[in-house]
Amino acid sequence: DFADDSPTASAPVFSGSRASEVDAAGDSGAPSNPVAPTRFDVVTGTLAGSAGDACDTTPGRSGWPARATPGRVARVSLLADRVIAVTGAASGIGRGLAVALASRGAHLALADIDEAGLEETERLAKAAGRPRVSRHVVDVADRAAVYAFADASAQAHGAVDGVVNNAGVALTDTVETLAYDDFEWIMGINFWGVVYGTKAFLPRLKERPSAWIVNVSSIFGIIGVPSQSAYNATKFAVRGFTEALRQELHGTSVAVSCVHPGGIKTNIARRARHGRSHDGMSREEAVATFDQKLARTSAEEAGRIIADGMEARAPRIMVGADARIGDVMQRVLPVRYANVARALSRRVRS
Repeated sequence: DFADDSPTASAPVFSGSRASEVDAAGDSGAPSNPVAPTRFDVVTGTLAGSAGDACDTTPGRSGWPARATPGRVARVSLLADRVIAVTGAASGIGRGLAVALASRGAHLALADIDEAGLEETERLAKAAGRPRVSRHVVDVADRAAVYAFADASAQAHGAVDGVVNNAGVALTDTVETLAYDDFEWIMGINFWGVVYGTKAFLPRLKERPSAWIVNVSSIFGIIGVPSQSAYNATKFAVRGFTEALRQELHGTSVAVSCVHPGGIKTNIARRARHGRSHDGMSREEAVATFDQKLARTSAEEAGRIIADGMEARAPRIMVGADARIGDVMQRVLPVRYANVARALSRRVRS
């Protein structure tokens, strides 16, 4: 879930055991061997295919096979044979999501500035499923690079059915001492990267019979936290942008989801820029506190939760108990939640 201000997009690297199945004739995006159920049994809750294959449609499960096997019950994911683009895919939440999507039969267009990390994500995704994978080195703060990524993804896979704008960075500083260069850096990645990714992919997604736009905000897009003003600003902006977009696309084939993770076990704190903390906490203390006390949810579990939310076409996806608690706290105490947060902060540091 980390990106940085470095190289622009390069030509995609395409690989996969089923690379020959890519439709080179255009952007029809028809799956090579789709499940085509023809009947839903309201009594048993299953879909029956033309060959009599039964498919359990129980929601909320991870690791769903991409296709039904004749003569046996199999769960079929709505993501099977769909092409999903994921930014910030070289590590963290992006990697966890890529693996979760692959396990459900999705194909992947993976983007990040870390090419070696993308290669490892591809390896893990292929161990979880049978995806076609294209890798793209992209700086999401570069508008032209993101539009080139959208074009390259469609060219590599024939079509794109969804985009997950996940790439993000962190910054600790007070409003008084925050440098404008740092503010512009984090806005470029966390907010403008989401805007670019949304606008670059949206025209193609509207042409698909069913599509997804998933923008990753944060619990810090719901509550404000001292020394996180710049990060808060980017994540509140992502939330507002995404909620407005969802209303604009109501009634279309495009589902719009806003993701609010709590503390996730990733490298984001180690890679953050750290200026002055309001309570005097050093960079080393901040990293240790995040890793040991605040990061409660694994990136793999976060990926599974987001994939579940995509299958449900959920408008809001909360990741982790801490995110759900923070959301409730803000609703119940819209002003005084800060008092509770300060008390919790003192307890964490003690």
